Amino acid sequence: MSAARLSPRATLGAGLALLALSLLLGAGSGAYAISPSQLWGVLGSLFQGHADASPEYLVFVNIRLPRLVLGVAAGAGLGMAGTLMQGLFRNPLADPALIGISSGAALAAGVTIVLGAWLLPSLPRTLGSWSLVTMAFGGGFLVTLLIYSLSHSEGSTRMALMLLAGIAINALAGAGLGLLSVMATDEQLRSLQFWLLGSLGGARWSAVLLVGVVVGVCLLVGLTLAAPLNAIALGEAQATLLGVDVERVKRRAILVTAFAVGAVTATTGIIGFVGLIAPHWVRLVAGPDHRIVLPGSALLGAVLVLGADTLARTVMAPTELPLGVLTAFVGVPLFLLMLRHFRRHV
Repeated sequence: MSAARLSPRATLGAGLALLALSLLLGAGSGAYAISPSQLWGVLGSLFQGHADASPEYLVFVNIRLPRLVLGVAAGAGLGMAGTLMQGLFRNPLADPALIGISSGAALAAGVTIVLGAWLLPSLPRTLGSWSLVTMAFGGGFLVTLLIYSLSHSEGSTRMALMLLAGIAINALAGAGLGLLSVMATDEQLRSLQFWLLGSLGGARWSAVLLVGVVVGVCLLVGLTLAAPLNAIALGEAQATLLGVDVERVKRRAILVTAFAVGAVTATTGIIGFVGLIAPHWVRLVAGPDHRIVLPGSALLGAVLVLGADTLARTVMAPTELPLGVLTAFVGVPLFLLMLRHFRRHV
C-alpha cells in the first residue's frame, strides 16, 4: 500500500516554508551571529532604503545576503538539472554529473589554476577576476557538446551512449585532475582542492547576478519541459505517438542542464548529491508529475544548499568547512535510504 502523497499546493507550500526558514537561519548564523531582533532591524533598514553603519548591517548586506542569494540560485539550478536528467534517463538515480558537466568545469578550472600562467598568460589581463569562472563554464559546456555529439547518431540521441560517454569523460577528467594535483605548488593545490570541494565563500554581487539570471532563465525553460517529460516517462515511442518531439526535448533538457550546472559549478565549485537527492525526495512525497517535481526540486535543492552552507559556517567557526563535504555527508545517508526504498519496492 503506497504512502499518502501531498497535494501539489501542499508540496510547493512546504518547499517555500522550508526555504524561508533556511534563509532566516542562514542570515543569522555564522562566525558573527545576528539575533532575530537585529536581523529584523537590518531588513527594515533595507526595505526603507536607509544605510546603516552597524556591524550586523554591514555583515548581512556585504557578506550574508549575496551568499544567501547565490545559495538559492545554485541549489535551484542543481535540483532542476537533476530532475531533467532523471526524466531523460527515466531513472531516479540519474544525476547531472552523468554527462560530465561538473567534471569538465573542474578540469578546466584545474588547468587554469595550475597551468594558466604558462598556457594562457594574457588571460588575467583580458578577463581579470573572471578568468577562472569563464574557463570553468567553458570547460563544462564544451564537454557537454562533446558528449552530445558522441551520443547523437542517425538523427537521434541515444541515452545509453550518452551515459557511457559521460562515464568515460568523468574518468578522464579525474585522471587529469590527479595529474594537475601532482604538478601543483602548495598554494595552487590548496586553491584547487578548495574549489573542487565547493563553497559559497566567494559570493560577490557580479557573480550572484550572473548565476541568478542564468538559473532563472533555465528554470523558466525547464518548466516548459514538464509535460513532455511526463510523456517520455511512458517510453520514447509512446511519447512520439502522443505528439512529443522527443529529440527536441532532449536537446533542450541537455542545454538547460549544461547552462545551469555550468554556471553554478563555475562560481561555487563542485556541489555534489543535490541534483540526485532533491528530485527523488520530491517525487516520493508528491508523485512523479514533472509539473510538481521540477519546481519542488528547485526549492528543495535551494534548501539543501542553504542548510549545508549554514552548517559549513557554524560547525567549526570561524573556520569554514567545504560545502561539498557537507552535502556528501548529508547526501550519502539519503542515498542509502533511497536504495533501501527501492529494495522494498522492486
